[in-house]
Amino acid sequence: MQTSNQNFTILPNSLAGNLGIKLVSMEEGLVKATMPVDERTTRPASPTDILNGGASIALAETISGYGSLALCSTDMTPCGIQVSANHVRIVPEGTYVEATARLVHHGKTTHIWNVDITTPDGKMVCTARIVNLIIKKRS
Repeated sequence: MQTSNQNFTILPNSLAGNLGIKLVSMEEGLVKATMPVDERTTRPASPTDILNGGASIALAETISGYGSLALCSTDMTPCGIQVSANHVRIVPEGTYVEATARLVHHGKTTHIWNVDITTPDGKMVCTARIVNLIIKKRS
């Protein structure tokens, strides 16, 4: 199943929109996105302006959520219930990071994703495991 990222728009005033996250591609079980390392995503009061680990986690949760949403029926929606992340490299302001989410479990009530966030030249920045609970949409 090919899923067009045009069907899943990041709203400008959402968390993802405010962080500058851009969906690059989506297909069943695989989502790719980018996020700038700028004043929106760097650590506060950092002596050197570097990527905030919380921004990396927001990126990982965002793209795994879009990936799960694409797998859900129209009456169901994903809800993140667990995040585990390891930050392994700093990224200076003025560049960007790339994220790839891969589905590792597609159950009826849970989806599990591995998300790797890298520099543009492929160096690991953060690796995360996201668990999404699939719930009935609220009316």
